[in-house]
Amino acid sequence: MRKKLISSVAAVLFMHSIVGFAKVHSHKANHAAKSDKKQQEENEEETASGGFAKSSNALYEKLRLGELGLSRAAYDLAMIGYENMLSTGKLTNEHFLSIIDFSLPSAMKRLFILDFANEKLIFNTYVAHGRNSGKEMAREFSNEPESYKSSLGFFITGDAYVGKHGFSLRLLGEEKGINDKADSRAIVMHSAPYVTEDAIKIQGFIGRSLGCPALPEALTKPIIETIKNGSCLFLYSPDKSYLANSTFINKAMKA
Repeated sequence: MRKKLISSVAAVLFMHSIVGFAKVHSHKANHAAKSDKKQQEENEEETASGGFAKSSNALYEKLRLGELGLSRAAYDLAMIGYENMLSTGKLTNEHFLSIIDFSLPSAMKRLFILDFANEKLIFNTYVAHGRNSGKEMAREFSNEPESYKSSLGFFITGDAYVGKHGFSLRLLGEEKGINDKADSRAIVMHSAPYVTEDAIKIQGFIGRSLGCPALPEALTKPIIETIKNGSCLFLYSPDKSYLANSTFINKAMKA
């Protein structure tokens, strides 16, 4: 009887050891599979990121944006922000990216609108800055009401409407403390009779707004119809304060 009991206990212990080994082996296998999957996802992200950077570089060269005056810094930061907004599902009109390069004087065409679907620059024209941001150049920026200054950073385009400046486009500032008061400040995209080449010939620069990115009258409607309802708009300047405080850019660059 004692021998049978010992044999039974030994058998049970053996079975427990087998089951335990199987569980440990299964756990290790699952952990290895998860690690492999995570590594694969990281590799795919790196590949996608590298591919995006490569295609971004190619597009800048293909469209000869540098020759047209768009600074590489403005373009690169715009692409970083665009990719971030796209990946977080913030863009519903994702084929277009609009860049206003305030490192250029207002006498130059510093609004660039890219069509990613067709890899084309579809608009390149003049755009005004706020009258208290500077004369020929926009050098000072603000998020405060009644400052009459332009705001920098990333915006999402809202809906089009007809207001006191005619056909206009609402702009939603995405950067807290930098441009998030755009809606309450009534910062919109609209046409203006002072955004003309005639003004440049007379005074050397186009007229200035109360903070809005105002456009030439003939191009306002086609531009707004193209970029309205959820596309990315980036207003750039090599402004040290903006570059240091934009968590939108810094987080994206660290990711």
